[in-house]
Amino acid sequence: MHRLIIVLFLTTLAFAQQATAPPPTAAPSTEKPATSVNNSESARKARACLDETVKALGGQAYLTTQNRVEDGRIYNLYHGQSREVGTVYRLFNRFPDQDRLELVGRGSFLLPLPMVGVIVVSHEKKHKSDIVVIHNGDKGYETTYKGTAAQDKEELTNHIRRRKHSLELVLRKWINDPTVEYFYDGLEIVDGKPADKISLLNEKNDGVTVYLEQNSHLPLKTSYNWRDPQDKQRNVEEEVYDNYRLEQGIMTPHSISRYFNGETSMQRFISQVHYNLQLSDEMFEASVSYDPLEPMKKRK
Repeated sequence: MHRLIIVLFLTTLAFAQQATAPPPTAAPSTEKPATSVNNSESARKARACLDETVKALGGQAYLTTQNRVEDGRIYNLYHGQSREVGTVYRLFNRFPDQDRLELVGRGSFLLPLPMVGVIVVSHEKKHKSDIVVIHNGDKGYETTYKGTAAQDKEELTNHIRRRKHSLELVLRKWINDPTVEYFYDGLEIVDGKPADKISLLNEKNDGVTVYLEQNSHLPLKTSYNWRDPQDKQRNVEEEVYDNYRLEQGIMTPHSISRYFNGETSMQRFISQVHYNLQLSDEMFEASVSYDPLEPMKKRK
């Protein structure tokens, strides 16, 4: 059950680079010139909407965030119905591409101290149902009471795909990439709220769509699709954001729902969020101690 939760849940960020144009007598620039699409009224309106969204989320406070820590309860759903009472979790994200998910009680807890603030304290409480999943760049690890194993390749691929299309990456990297094209696709209704629909397409023909609440400019939903290499079918993944609250100058959703091909697959409800805590490098490091596919008698 926990493994299914992890596959549905895990999500994490990078920064773009900017080139300069050469003088007329220099060699031709390798930078892709602005396309006619991005000079269109549709593109200008789309980019303006995205800029308003960054401001609504907190502007520089949002863009310069180094890490985020949240805890709460996550629910796994099947055909839109919950099959459990929920699992307590704690998630540490260190941008752009490190995260640590702790399920149940293992790992760390948050300790508020007067005159200091919230600090992270680790502990070694262990239980057979405890799981820790770590992602560091393109590597993934899963720790249980048996030890630490490399994360399943399919699960890791799915996680990296979600990271590449995450809202954080769209607003920190995609919109700063000069090769990305913007499209304003009009108004749509998301959870009863009017939203500006904005599509982005990069030079690899990979796209993501964001839905921005028309009045507050806060993100309501993200959507992207991908083709399964095995059955060649196209899949659609979506995330819906709700219950925004101001946390350390950043507007933060406290309710997040994930959809896979139109069916609700996960809901998570966040109890508390903290930004820019002191997180040690060790929290995002792991080493493989066993292979779950290896027969028990061969394990050391």
